[in-house]
Amino acid sequence: MSQEGQLKIDLVIPVYNEAGVVEQTYATIANAIDCLPYKFTIYYIDDGSQDSTVDSLNALAGRDPRIIVLEFARNFGHQAALTAGLDASNGDFVISLDGDGQHPPEMIPQMIALFEQGYDIVQTQRIEEGQGLSFKQLTSSGFYKLIKTISGTRMEPGAADFRGLSRQAVEALKSMPEYHRFLRGMISWMGYRSVILPYHETSRVAGKSKYSFGKMFRLAMDAIFSFSLMPLYLGMTAGGILLCLAAGQILYVLSFWLTGRSSELVPGWSSLMSVMLVIGGMVMILLGFIGVYVGYIFQEVKRRPVYLLKKREK
Repeated sequence: MSQEGQLKIDLVIPVYNEAGVVEQTYATIANAIDCLPYKFTIYYIDDGSQDSTVDSLNALAGRDPRIIVLEFARNFGHQAALTAGLDASNGDFVISLDGDGQHPPEMIPQMIALFEQGYDIVQTQRIEEGQGLSFKQLTSSGFYKLIKTISGTRMEPGAADFRGLSRQAVEALKSMPEYHRFLRGMISWMGYRSVILPYHETSRVAGKSKYSFGKMFRLAMDAIFSFSLMPLYLGMTAGGILLCLAAGQILYVLSFWLTGRSSELVPGWSSLMSVMLVIGGMVMILLGFIGVYVGYIFQEVKRRPVYLLKKREK
């Protein structure tokens, strides 16, 4: 709480190449919070934009003293931008939302009300009922089911980075200095008292999503390799199955020798090559899994910062 007993609310908004968009989304956010009896601070994090997004943000900051602009030295990614905003925040309740207009700021009062009821994590969940299935929805649903199965960490499908965190939850998250960050999983793993708040996603104000398939795939890999050793277990299981098959093959060949039917054995080049290729392939896959984990460990032990700031306005 502030000295006057007024609840302090921070908004964390990462943006990337959103010139012409941030002005419109800011107007919507301002309309939603101006009438609320709280002390607001708005953190805009520019993730190395290559257009005039920073100029737009600085112009907004010149008109609204509540705005603080954090400018990255380069593009570090959405998770790093969210991390920077959470690190800079000092409010009692911190709400993260995207700057493209798809996360409705009209829900901010509901999120604050749930926080005041004692929830540390207010996680919004996108409602997709009545919408046709898309490739993104199918892969997202399958991904969350996979993560739940292999890690034991429950993450709701449709739960993106539109959420509110209490100061206690933010400080707990800041104590987890992981380089490969999957905030949705890290926040679910913490286990604080949480509540799901459904919402209907609105359309982007303009432009197109910056989350390409490649970025989503890398985020999924970070989640899988950061939260589970299941890939290694799968490789070990496959190796065990191959060993059992090899033992069965040895017993089968021995049966011919023990019964005096060794002349019936016909050498098979194709079967030998098949076994060698299967075993070799499984060894290479397992080595690949191990290599990924070693690479992750290598990047973690270097202790490089998750992001670097170029400038901070106000």
